[in-house]
Amino acid sequence: METQPETDKFRVLRIERGTTVDGPGFRTSIYFAGCAHRCPGCHNPQSWDFSSGHEISIKEIVDIVKEEEFDVTLTGGDPLYQPEKVSRLVEAINAEGFSVWIYTGFTWEEIMADSRMTEAVVGAEAVVEGRFIKELRDESLPFRGSSNQRIIYPGRQR
Repeated sequence: METQPETDKFRVLRIERGTTVDGPGFRTSIYFAGCAHRCPGCHNPQSWDFSSGHEISIKEIVDIVKEEEFDVTLTGGDPLYQPEKVSRLVEAINAEGFSVWIYTGFTWEEIMADSRMTEAVVGAEAVVEGRFIKELRDESLPFRGSSNQRIIYPGRQR
C-alpha cells in the first residue's frame, strides 16, 4: 500500500456525511482540528486544539466525497490555518465535480491580504467568513452564526 506524503495529511475531528446545516443542500462536512480565533460562545470549542482528531490524507477525503456524492463544506476549527493543503484539497474536490464551501474565522480582507489563503479559497463556491461574535448572534441568518459574518462568492469577486 502506498503511503501519502506527510504534506497531504490533515488533522480532522470528524466528517459528517449528508448534513444540511453547513451550506445549501446535502453536504459532506469536514471538521478540521485547530483554531486560534477562540471566539467566545463558539459552538465547537473542542475544535480549537490543533493536535486533536485523527490524520487523514487528501486522497482519503476525496474518496469519501466521491462515495457520498454530495458537495463539500470545509469547517472546523479553521481550515485556513493550513492554506496550502486546503488549496490542493479544494482543487481535488472540484476535479471530481463537487463544489466547496469554506467556513473561516478570518475576514475576507485578511484572506485577500495573504496570498496563501487567497489561493486556498479561489476554487471555493462560497466562503463564510469572519469571527463569531456572541453579541451579534442571529439564528435567522442562513449558514452564519452572527450578523458580522458574510458569505463571499470568490468567483464573483474577480
